[in-house]
Amino acid sequence: MKKIHFDADAGVHVMLDELLALSAQARGNSLAEVRRSAAARTGLHTSRWRGRGVDFRESRIYQAGDDIRHMDWRVTARSGRPHTKLFEEEREHGLLLLVDFNPSMRFGTRVRFKSVQAARIAGLLAWMASASGDRVGAMGFGGSIQHEVKPAGGRRGVLQVLRALRDWDHAAGTQQETLASALERARRLLRPGFRLILVSDGFSADDNAWPIIGRCAGRNELGCVIVSDALEHAPPPPGRYALSTNGIRQTLDFTNKTLRTQWPRPFNQVRDRLRGEFTRLGARVVEITTDADVRRALLPFTQRTTAPRDSSA
Repeated sequence: MKKIHFDADAGVHVMLDELLALSAQARGNSLAEVRRSAAARTGLHTSRWRGRGVDFRESRIYQAGDDIRHMDWRVTARSGRPHTKLFEEEREHGLLLLVDFNPSMRFGTRVRFKSVQAARIAGLLAWMASASGDRVGAMGFGGSIQHEVKPAGGRRGVLQVLRALRDWDHAAGTQQETLASALERARRLLRPGFRLILVSDGFSADDNAWPIIGRCAGRNELGCVIVSDALEHAPPPPGRYALSTNGIRQTLDFTNKTLRTQWPRPFNQVRDRLRGEFTRLGARVVEITTDADVRRALLPFTQRTTAPRDSSA
């Protein structure tokens, strides 16, 4: 008789082999530009600035608000009209993944934990960004994880991120960290032109996070992937269920009609607020459940558009 071996960690802990295998799903899919901001024109290659840059582009007639330090005195003298210099700057392009490892992520009733699905999402996004020629970095937060992988290019950059996701998942504890705290740390790694994509269930989001996200939107392209579980969308079949949270056991009676009706509301409120704040800033937002096909769910990130979309899977 042939024996079948089951991996006890499958779906509960992040497995490096699974993250490596996602490279096949990334083939033919690279991250596309989501939006262009008037405050920070983030193109795929170059952007025109009135200011110091890498290469001189051209001179044009002076306009109100131009920096007088960049006046083109030679052209001004020759034409008799004030001219200013324009410079073209090659902006850095990269992806910074902000991945939530708070205790609420270590939960799942379909196929895998939210934390494992979050790592798979981050891994596939890393492979896609690398296919676009972008540098890739990551930062974990929550569960006492306060580590980072500085953005680096090529396969080597992706592998550093994948190993970190595996290590952070295995080391995560029970300490809570707010999104605001994580964003303050993440801002040190961000450069103009970088994408910042948050992967979270939204329970870490606090009021102090929204102003910080707004400031990031002025310089960076934003994205958000909301991870959820089927049990957060609808109650289980009627019955009494024993739960344990941080060592505290309790029993929930899902034969109670009031409980069944009210059960999804707090989960919906958390997701709705996170989605609303990012969408308001023009960010692409998708929602992925623990049993969803990650490649299919992330396709909106590969589609070039000038308008934000909201997708769920």
